[in-house]
Amino acid sequence: EQAQTLREIAAALDGRPLVVRTLDAGADKPLPALPMPAEANPFLGVRGIRLSLQRPEVLATQLRAIVRVAAEHPLKVMLPMVATLGEVRAARALLDEARAATGIDVALDLGIMVEVPAAALAAATLAPHVDFFSLGTNDLTQYTMAAERGDERLAGLLTGPQPAVLRLVKATVEAAAARGRWVGVCGEL
Repeated sequence: EQAQTLREIAAALDGRPLVVRTLDAGADKPLPALPMPAEANPFLGVRGIRLSLQRPEVLATQLRAIVRVAAEHPLKVMLPMVATLGEVRAARALLDEARAATGIDVALDLGIMVEVPAAALAAATLAPHVDFFSLGTNDLTQYTMAAERGDERLAGLLTGPQPAVLRLVKATVEAAAARGRWVGVCGEL
């Protein structure tokens, strides 16, 4: 089902690349099909790549679907909520396993969302291990400013260019440029 859905989306793009973010559940994005225990602070808990690596069978299924469709259409894989090089390496190993399991050895760019300050600060270390970065400015701002974006009382901390966030954006862009990587941006910033 995942492969078929991705195939339909990719076909509609007429040869333009489709960037597929792997499962980004947890915190404000719960999934009934993946029940999770309550967490005191779910925004700092098991979500994004952490959830995927704790449930590798879920990520493996998604990666096999992505590999199958990447054999027919230009696709890229993007990992959410990455904070460490270990997470990138673990996901890349699962991607290699998906290639082996499907028998499809297709070139496939692997990138990460830069949503937590740790990823921005480690961008120079991460850049040799990824093909691109995508700045998730909503979460990056939220985590940098320690201000939950759903709290209207904190809106002043989340609007407009915050100097601390811009420094993290600059560090990411410079690290990417040094390795010839591209950087995408999403979010309100």
